[in-house]
Amino acid sequence: MESMAGIQGIGQIAIPARDLAAMVRFYHEALGLPLMGQFGELAFLDCGDVRLMLSALPEEEAGVSILYFRTGDIDAATQTLRQKGVQFEDEPHLVARAFGKENWMAFFRDVEGNLLGLMEEREIAGTQ
Repeated sequence: MESMAGIQGIGQIAIPARDLAAMVRFYHEALGLPLMGQFGELAFLDCGDVRLMLSALPEEEAGVSILYFRTGDIDAATQTLRQKGVQFEDEPHLVARAFGKENWMAFFRDVEGNLLGLMEEREIAGTQ
């Protein structure tokens, strides 16, 4: 499924964590989700076609999840959404190289102010 804006589905959900170690134990050990890796204040767990990202945040920022919509072409999707009146907080940019891919993202808000992200995972040359 791909929308007219190039969105292919949800690729990642971010859950803020006041205590990252406790959250990793819960999702990995209690729920049994495979731990893909941990990088500083971020932990990634495999949830089928959707990646779960646990993110350590200060207590005053904790409590809000972020949906990341997967796209095959973040530049085209951003342009299409802008034409539909969506205002982005930033341009598509590289946020990390992990799991053999470059992770590109751009952030925007829905009509009630909820933060959303577009994400594109590009293969890193020589890692396929």
